Amino acid sequence: MHPRPPERKSEQLSGFSHRFWARGTLALLAHSSFAQTPALSPQIVAASPQTEITTHDAPATFRSGVNLVLVPVVVRDRAGHAVANLQKDDFLLYDRSKPQVIIKFSIETPATPVVSAVSEPAGQELSPANAPRSSTTPLEIATRFVAYVFDDVHLSVADLGQSRQAVTRYLSDSLEAVTRVAIFTTSGRTTLDFTDDRQKLRETLNHIQPWVSLANTSQDCPNPAIPYYMADLIVNQNNQQALTAATADYLACNPPPPGTTQQQAAQQQAQSLARASAQQQLSIGDQETRYATGVLRDIVGRIAVMPGSRSIVLVSPGFYLTIDHRIDESDLMERAIRANVTINSLDARGLYIPGPEADASQRQPGTSVAGGISKSQYQRDSALANEDVMAELADATGGTFFHNNNDLREGLKRLAAQPDFIYVLGFSPQNLKFDGNFHQLKVTLKNPAGAGYTLQARRGYSAPKHAIDPEEQARDEIREAIYSREELHDIPVDLNLQFFKSSEVQAKLSVLARVDIRNLRYRKVSDRNNDKLTIVSGVFDRNGNFISGLEKIVELRLRDETLAKLPASGINIRSTFDLTPGSYVLRLVVRDAEGQTMAARNGAVQIP
Repeated sequence: MHPRPPERKSEQLSGFSHRFWARGTLALLAHSSFAQTPALSPQIVAASPQTEITTHDAPATFRSGVNLVLVPVVVRDRAGHAVANLQKDDFLLYDRSKPQVIIKFSIETPATPVVSAVSEPAGQELSPANAPRSSTTPLEIATRFVAYVFDDVHLSVADLGQSRQAVTRYLSDSLEAVTRVAIFTTSGRTTLDFTDDRQKLRETLNHIQPWVSLANTSQDCPNPAIPYYMADLIVNQNNQQALTAATADYLACNPPPPGTTQQQAAQQQAQSLARASAQQQLSIGDQETRYATGVLRDIVGRIAVMPGSRSIVLVSPGFYLTIDHRIDESDLMERAIRANVTINSLDARGLYIPGPEADASQRQPGTSVAGGISKSQYQRDSALANEDVMAELADATGGTFFHNNNDLREGLKRLAAQPDFIYVLGFSPQNLKFDGNFHQLKVTLKNPAGAGYTLQARRGYSAPKHAIDPEEQARDEIREAIYSREELHDIPVDLNLQFFKSSEVQAKLSVLARVDIRNLRYRKVSDRNNDKLTIVSGVFDRNGNFISGLEKIVELRLRDETLAKLPASGINIRSTFDLTPGSYVLRLVVRDAEGQTMAARNGAVQIP
């Protein structure tokens, strides 16, 4: 028997807060989240000990949990096609080289079920007897959501111009009727919420300009730049070779006067100035990296509440992550995976070749030979390290990393082609310490020999800093289901919709859910069979924006004779929404507490 979950207090309807970091915290997109929706006052039906079924309304509030580690995996054959016929037992998963038991296994596909509309308005009260059936004519509603994120904090003028032009042309030629696109920048200065308006998309793209960084990027004397990557080596990792190279560069720009004593003093001063410059560059680089990861995290939160296929296209030259940023990266991955958000990466540099510093014979004026050789190596290492975050985000979420290619339009086409199959492996780490430490993951196939398969999978995760309670986990499951289009049938549920127009600008949408409760997993207490149903209805507009939501709690305390005589038609749960004319998608999710099973249904309605 499962323990009875604690009663939940009514809470105000809320969602993710969407924040963008740009020289501070800039609040954006408030209109697109749950936070806009007014609180729903609970209407509790008083229950006596003899009552067998009681129902009350409650706000639909969602929170996230992190204890179950999810690992998306894309398996491709020699031709690069996603492999479709694998099962849970085909995979081996390791956490810090220790084998793990895969306790959750699912296969995600980009296909979205067709949502049919109720074809006629009603002239009478909706009831199970007269409820109209949905027509087979689908509404042209949003089923795919793509957020293009331009990393204007790190993009050069040339790379930003080329990538902006490529995205503009691609969207002009390839934007489908069921796709909604949003534009964001890591500085937070330019944003456009999800839309299918091509003109607005073009105008917004044209407004994106490079961020003016405070970092010193000059190679000229008297103070040659210390790259962020080198600054991390000098300050955080105490790398003497990097410090020596930076000191040599400063001395080449500022040669000491002749004399041993003067040279020793100049050497000490140059080393001290190099350390101070590295500390300054590290501070600026840290801030700019946190801009990028913070905005990406908030965009995941924004797109997570869109009902359909969700993906992000990160347009960037990449950016460097120090060890202090790894927790932020892991949190970003975790949020994206749990929200079924695919992150694709487009390296805006195209076919990237390190600059003249790579050749010591073409070093910048004032750069020493030794310093030029060392810095050219650091430049190559930095370029590779900057790419890592783009590859890691793509691998972790089942996305694609397009790089080392100047054909950016071809890259955009590849990123738009989602894998046909993504396997999601879930495991619960054994003896996990809630310390926030990073855990390296590895996924392999049991029988890879001769198949020629390649695997793309998440590379690691950071341990949570606290445990999750079962109630939070249940809320998280419902939240994920309400913002999906996947239909679940663990519990038999029949959904009927009907609208009533009271005027040209006002209408009511009546939602009738019939739930077959005969085969639920009840908890027996004396002569009663106890369970609790959570029924959440959510309404979205044609662009996928959340309009309104209602949660109903049904407490079941059925006697044995009542349970035995329940009809197949089940119990009826009604919800009503006040709307204006337009096209809407209705998402219904039902979850029972004892058996922890779920049902999810889609519906749509066109109110003329």
